[in-house]
Amino acid sequence: MSTPVEQIATWQDEFTAIRRDIHAHPELGLEEHRTAALVAAKLREWGIEVHEGVGQTGVVGVIRNGNGLAVGLRADMDALAMTEANDFPHASTIPGRMHACGHDGHTTMLLAAAKYLAATKNFNGTVNLIFQPGEEGAGGALAMLEDGLFTRFPCDAVYGIHNRPGMPLGEFGLRAGPMMAGVAFYDMVITGKGGHGARPETTHDPVVMGAAVVQALQSVVARNVPAAERAVLSVTRFDAGQAYNVIPNEVRLGGTVRAFSNEIMALVESRMRAIGEGVAAGLGGSAVLDFRVITTPLVNDAAEAEALGDAAAELVGEGRLKREFPAVMGGEDFAYMLEACPGAYIVCGNGDSAEVHNPRFDFNDEAIPYGAGVLAAVVERKLKGL
Repeated sequence: MSTPVEQIATWQDEFTAIRRDIHAHPELGLEEHRTAALVAAKLREWGIEVHEGVGQTGVVGVIRNGNGLAVGLRADMDALAMTEANDFPHASTIPGRMHACGHDGHTTMLLAAAKYLAATKNFNGTVNLIFQPGEEGAGGALAMLEDGLFTRFPCDAVYGIHNRPGMPLGEFGLRAGPMMAGVAFYDMVITGKGGHGARPETTHDPVVMGAAVVQALQSVVARNVPAAERAVLSVTRFDAGQAYNVIPNEVRLGGTVRAFSNEIMALVESRMRAIGEGVAAGLGGSAVLDFRVITTPLVNDAAEAEALGDAAAELVGEGRLKREFPAVMGGEDFAYMLEACPGAYIVCGNGDSAEVHNPRFDFNDEAIPYGAGVLAAVVERKLKGL
């Protein structure tokens, strides 16, 4: 009997065409109308029950076979607001929009797993195929959860996957516990008293305040976060005046924070607020922090990480699976689904490609059978047939 990878590989041309069609027609978060319609049409073609408009543009397919447990499989569908630099035939046809993170490939892998599971039904239970919109900062996971995702489609476990540039094809990586960081973006407005650049003594200079705040923020991780924990605080924007001879009334700072626990994220926010307000006040001004958590840390359930890892090892061998894959500071809003339901997230090799979020990136179509195969295999493992 062939493995899921072997069976899905016989459909390579079909799913390569689907993936490249999605790549050529990228859509931003919560605007994935064409992609969602394509997904729904393919699921119906294979006889799968379809629910559209879940969390605005999300799609959920349901395959039932017996009365066992229920498993969720999730893929993201949205693209990024950037211009593609590739010139191959399936490059983006929409200026300023690009599938630069491989969500076109993730959607296609889940479609391939759906076709396989609907055809073979080598499981006892229910499979919920979750095609999520708006992963790239648009709140798509929360939108689906708020629309009753796990109430309408109950799951005993949920699994997700992402491509990994630089990892050889046919290799996988995951880890139990925190695997990806929580992400926050922030803005800080520092207000002083502007005036003439030749008479700084008549001002409370917010540029000086901003520079002092940036310097002081460097102490937050180094002197507040325990050494056993990890966090990053980066100031990536410093917007001040427009004229050479005018001290402005305000300065705006912006940037990002990453942490592997909600507690550390809250600690960093608290210290940033205290430092901004204290430093600015000491120099005659004020500071207001707008701190926005974009996603919570992604934490793999230990038992489900083992189950997903075992499914991968069964397909490609233990030597091609990294069970202690390094945790990364990138974020992923699948984390919210893992807070609501036990599950795990795995990365699969994309070969020697450009990095994600790079204008030269392209998903490797040869990875489709591997990604789809591990999603199908974990279903068969979790929902053992009668």
